[in-house]
Amino acid sequence: MIKSLNKEECQLILSQNYIGHLAYIYQNKPFVVPITYFYSDNRIICYSGDGHKISAMRQHDKVALEVTEITSITNWRSAVAHGQFIELERSSAKAMLHEFSLGVKDVIMRKELRDLDFISEFSAKIDSDDIPTVFVINIEEFTGKIRHD
Repeated sequence: MIKSLNKEECQLILSQNYIGHLAYIYQNKPFVVPITYFYSDNRIICYSGDGHKISAMRQHDKVALEVTEITSITNWRSAVAHGQFIELERSSAKAMLHEFSLGVKDVIMRKELRDLDFISEFSAKIDSDDIPTVFVINIEEFTGKIRHD
């Protein structure tokens, strides 16, 4: 049986995960790429080096993030958050990158029951003068589905 999820169920899926698929438009074509994210306060926090997706989102700020949890072909759930890309400036970007690193670490520790050594990579970016492009997706709409036996 497949049923739709409500807003709270979609938010739960987003809050319990940290890898999703970012969808954006570039030159009138849809693109979807995997990305690490942190969901907090009805927004998605991400970062990336300058490149294709950042250029594309600067031109067309409507984006979506999809997250799926699959147990089997008959047991899965997925959520899509539709929203607006907003690039952050220096001090806001550093603060948000800090929130991102702590948040992702917490989700991984709860979900996978393990600590992370590589999380220091994020902390190093916070202290660096050459920080990546940090952005949020302000969520405007949620959709989601669940299938279970």
